[in-house]
Amino acid sequence: MSITTAPPEAQATAARVPLSYNQEFLRAFDKGETDGAFGHRHTLVCGWRVTGAIDLAALQRALDDVVVRHEVLRTSVRGDAEGGHQVIEPPSPVLLEVHELGSGADRTRDVRAEEFLNEQDARPFDVRELPHLRAAVGRFDAEDAVLVLATHHTSTDAWSLQVIMRDLADAYAARVAGGPAGTAPPVQYREFARWQQETAGHPRTDDARAYWRERLAGARITGIASDRPREENLPSAYGVHRFVFDAPLSSAVLAAARKRRCTPFMVMAAAYSVLLRERTGTADVVFPTFSSGRYEERFMDAVGPFFNFVPLRIDTTGCATLGDVLERARAACVGAYQHEIPFARIAEDSPALLAPFADGFLAVVAFEVLQTAFAVEDSRPGGLRFTAIRARTLSQEVSSAIPDGGLWAMDVLPDGRLAGSLKFDRHRFDESTAVELVARFRDLLRTLADAPGTPLT
Repeated sequence: MSITTAPPEAQATAARVPLSYNQEFLRAFDKGETDGAFGHRHTLVCGWRVTGAIDLAALQRALDDVVVRHEVLRTSVRGDAEGGHQVIEPPSPVLLEVHELGSGADRTRDVRAEEFLNEQDARPFDVRELPHLRAAVGRFDAEDAVLVLATHHTSTDAWSLQVIMRDLADAYAARVAGGPAGTAPPVQYREFARWQQETAGHPRTDDARAYWRERLAGARITGIASDRPREENLPSAYGVHRFVFDAPLSSAVLAAARKRRCTPFMVMAAAYSVLLRERTGTADVVFPTFSSGRYEERFMDAVGPFFNFVPLRIDTTGCATLGDVLERARAACVGAYQHEIPFARIAEDSPALLAPFADGFLAVVAFEVLQTAFAVEDSRPGGLRFTAIRARTLSQEVSSAIPDGGLWAMDVLPDGRLAGSLKFDRHRFDESTAVELVARFRDLLRTLADAPGTPLT
């Protein structure tokens, strides 16, 4: 999705589609072509180990099928005197690169596969480049490879990448069999944008806005003091610290969630809120998380930047134990998801909430647990087996970026272990700070899971 100003004659002939609230939200973080929401590193990159011989010609056709299927992958965001809007462009071929990774023992291949994924993750992706989808295949031999898909984040989200991979696998199987992809067309993102505009004045939205006005009265997102202040003319340079927690700790967290009638996210959100309390000295903490933002069942198979920014206010004032904080976290999460609306509407009513974004000495670190939409690896489309690379432990000095602040993402792996990453601007934070934050979070999580009656000090 590129943010450009079209010439008058093009504007007159192009079909004008309204922006979604999330696209408008992203425009607020527009800092040009090299930084911010429309910068060349605001990307999403995922990788899969591929078992079986890849038919590269069929893969290319399948990638192109996906671009035809999902219009948002070939959509530009434009601005003119009347404001922002979307323009859907004609399909064009997906860039598919092939790299030879060499051979080696299985353990070496696992490490090299993750290195290859990191290398692709570090590559820039110009927002003006269409389609907003790239693919790279790294081959160990004829039967063992790595497939990496990269998109610009203004056109997709984490859920969308899983939809793209599922549709790519289906299209590949069809192409190998000698025919085109034959699945029914999905709902397009432009339909979601129009639906948001049409339902903006729904009574349910008004009720939810009233909830958020009361819930966030006097609140500001809790920012973490950075090691160095922001330099206004210095573009961000994001790195990422990755980790996987041990099986006993992970099992204890999942067991604690079941026992306390919570989701694993609620347990981790409680530990994170205590971490923010310790780090900032603020008992009333507010931090952003993300939802899938799809609202209705018909949007589940669509691709686009659906993700929604959801503020969680967890006031730990008066909590005697870590278990008390968990109860507050559970209530905050339930209330937030019961009243979820686009964050743009919340920000309209609570503008002070975003004040820390403007503070050069503070960084807003969002916290999320990734959601798994589909298990592509359960099938063997076209004779291939795809296994998502999720247990990542190799950190990066240069990675994909976010518009501002930091991003803490957790994942519950298929084997039950907890994996995570903490993305931070290296101009503002030392990696040792990220390591320290994760270490303290791990300790808090362990104590909360094993001994929720521990006093909150």
